[in-house]
Amino acid sequence: MLLIAPRAEAATGRAVERMARLLAFAGGVILVLVAVMVCASIIGRQFDGIAFFRPVPGDYELVELGTVIAVCAFLPWCQLKRGHVAVDIVVQRLSWRARAFSGLVGDILLAVVAFVMAWRLWIGFGEKFPHGSDGLRAALGMGSRPFFPEVTYELEIPVWIPYAFAFVGVALFFLTALYTVWRSLNWTIEGMERTP
Repeated sequence: MLLIAPRAEAATGRAVERMARLLAFAGGVILVLVAVMVCASIIGRQFDGIAFFRPVPGDYELVELGTVIAVCAFLPWCQLKRGHVAVDIVVQRLSWRARAFSGLVGDILLAVVAFVMAWRLWIGFGEKFPHGSDGLRAALGMGSRPFFPEVTYELEIPVWIPYAFAFVGVALFFLTALYTVWRSLNWTIEGMERTP
């Protein structure tokens, strides 16, 4: 069988894996920092008023923002390694080629979902981002500039900043999903199911 650019697919796979791994590690670091901050805030609440102990100001906001950024950072790695939830009871009884085709269909559907997520997150980012000329914003599909830039309640962090970080993760998720469709197509042509 004739595969679709197998060398290019392998090279692309290595590049995508490096980027996805790096982003997943960054998400892990963010999640660890959020966990440490939560522990410090709980200890600060428990011993409030004793010595230097105080709760972390804006801890709820930091948990919310850090968690969404971390989750978006994990999506590309999860897609690359086929870590999303799957129902394998029926699929495991099928032939290798049918399993590979099932994986291809799943990757196509996840690519569509990743595109919709990236598109809507970009629109949301455009609604929050207060910078850029009207011409540039129109060219990038960001819409008009917000009259009052939105910030978080307690710490007054501009909301566009977490949107930007989340968009990076979701955009790489979409690119990874496109790569996995290519990879699955080659696996289906080969009639073999491989482990990512």
